Amino acid sequence: MSSETLAQSAYRQLRDDIVEGRIAPNTILSERELADRLGISRTPLRSALSMLEREQVIERMGNGALLVRRVSVEHLLDIFQLRQILERAAAARAAEFGMTPALEEARVRQMRYLEEGRTNFETFWQDDGDFHQSVAAAARLSLLPGLLAEQRAIVRRSTVIRNDTTFADQALEHVAVIDAIAARDPQAALAAMSRHFDQMRARTLSWLDRN
Repeated sequence: MSSETLAQSAYRQLRDDIVEGRIAPNTILSERELADRLGISRTPLRSALSMLEREQVIERMGNGALLVRRVSVEHLLDIFQLRQILERAAAARAAEFGMTPALEEARVRQMRYLEEGRTNFETFWQDDGDFHQSVAAAARLSLLPGLLAEQRAIVRRSTVIRNDTTFADQALEHVAVIDAIAARDPQAALAAMSRHFDQMRARTLSWLDRN
């Protein structure tokens, strides 16, 4: 395996570990320990770390040590605002085209949270991602799914979002967006998506108040 391939593999593994919380925010990274754990030399490891540094997943401190960056509340709220602008427009555009099989499947999954009251964060996180990606795909905006995936990867690194244990409210908001798209009502879809992000922001601030 080439040094470049080793670097890419190490980058993906470290990024996944950070995104999934297996490497916690504010952790100081040791090149020696990481190289031993990944079974690679320092050269591809440093390339992988450089990629993470460019993405601002980690940062180099004044003494040269590498630190896993914590996602600030301000950054989280900025992402919500950016996504609200993009996704409410996407919802309105999707309503011009109408329902898709992916949106129909997303609606079925969201309804289960209203009927069964599931409380598993990992399951909801996947279903939440499928909903947002389905709206983007229904809007026929080819660049938006990739942008959303990048922003959600940042959001997932935040410990704040893991404070929720029930998802009925969020599921109801998702269903409202899908129903507006099914009705081919762009204004209602835009408004429903906008309300969803307003509520996401409010929930996040409420979790912070409790901690």
